[in-house]
Amino acid sequence: MERMQLQEIAEAVGCPGEYEGWVEEISTDSRQITPGCLFAAVPGERFDGHDYAAKAVEAGASWVLAQHPCDTGALPQGHLLLVPDVRQALIDIAGAYRSHFSIRCVGITGSVGKTTTKEMVAEVVSTKYRTLKTQGNLNNEIGLPKTLFQLTSAHEAAVIEMGMQNLGEIAALAAAVKPQIGVITNIGVSHLEMLGTRENILKAKLELADALPDGAPLLLCGDNDLLSTVRIPRLRVRLFGIENPACDLWAGEILERDGATRFTLCWEGGSVPVLLPALGRHNVYNALAACAVGRELGIPPEICAQAIAGYAPAGMRQKVVYHGGYTVVEDCYNASPDSMRAALQTLAGWPQAGRRIAVLADMLELGSLEEAAHLEIGALAAQLGIDLVLAYGPAARRYVQGVEQEGGSARHFATKAALLEALQGTLQPGDVVWFKGSHSMALEEVLEGLYTA
Repeated sequence: MERMQLQEIAEAVGCPGEYEGWVEEISTDSRQITPGCLFAAVPGERFDGHDYAAKAVEAGASWVLAQHPCDTGALPQGHLLLVPDVRQALIDIAGAYRSHFSIRCVGITGSVGKTTTKEMVAEVVSTKYRTLKTQGNLNNEIGLPKTLFQLTSAHEAAVIEMGMQNLGEIAALAAAVKPQIGVITNIGVSHLEMLGTRENILKAKLELADALPDGAPLLLCGDNDLLSTVRIPRLRVRLFGIENPACDLWAGEILERDGATRFTLCWEGGSVPVLLPALGRHNVYNALAACAVGRELGIPPEICAQAIAGYAPAGMRQKVVYHGGYTVVEDCYNASPDSMRAALQTLAGWPQAGRRIAVLADMLELGSLEEAAHLEIGALAAQLGIDLVLAYGPAARRYVQGVEQEGGSARHFATKAALLEALQGTLQPGDVVWFKGSHSMALEEVLEGLYTA
């Protein structure tokens, strides 16, 4: 973070008065305090930052941002900034800080695929510009400001991921990001528990479009039933996809082999071959989004293709590991019906000498669709010819029910220890085993046991 005047911070959060000095760091963690920083006392479900304000001051914080009076230890009088909502105040400060920089900014959201798309977009944009990107999935009201505070005068572009759980959240984040290019990967059923309908999810995601300036490009997946209907006259809506003939940029001749996907990137009047070091049509969509961004920024298609070839999966997003003679696909970061279907379809087409095994944990935040969605995914696994489904979690019992209804083989486990024991007893050389579940189900703990046994 570059130096920011306290007066500007106070004005951004609506604190009246005159303030002198500046900060070069804003922290939400009392264990990570730098001398002279501003400590934001964020209230959370497990810990309340207000309880750690005095500790932050003792560690060197010169200012505290809080939403109610709290113990600030030896903090000088007047150095406590009181605001109605610390989270919103962080976003407001980040927006003011973002205004310091004249950069090319890409905002990305969607039901699934946001982080992978962000990584691919950053690969493409970085071929021409010094680029800041969201680290990991710091895409919410706490993580996104942290990302924006990493901007410096050395950056020429930024690729920022935005997540949400309810209406209004993307609008608040996008107001701080100030994107000139918008990308929406798809509209699925993630967050249906909070928003009720896919139409409401579309409405929430399109808050990104509201933040774009007139004439800006809004890049949408043309194969998504809802996104393909979007018309916003003040913006340049552009579609990417595989099936929809109305797409401005599309993929043809898709071939999956040896852990990679080859396809032809096509546009009116031209085409270029692409080697994507990841499997699955869903990853082709992510790559198309990245190439669409590159096109808007004047990056030649051949350069976009080279950048895509350099993509490496982040975290536990379909990372392929060869262990003990069998193949493991680590896809434990998140799960929704859409991403589950994509994973199972890719697993079904995986070339291997042994069996195709799916280790599936609960999909969360599905509301009234929970039971039907898990049944459907289980049935799909059997229909696709997955040899064995091993299920963990209370809702995952429905996977087993769905598999068995279609004549497939499946087992449910009440504990991760029992699941691990079953895996150790059944995996054989030549098998491929795909781990998929919502992040809070912590399937990575089973992976750790598998690798260290």
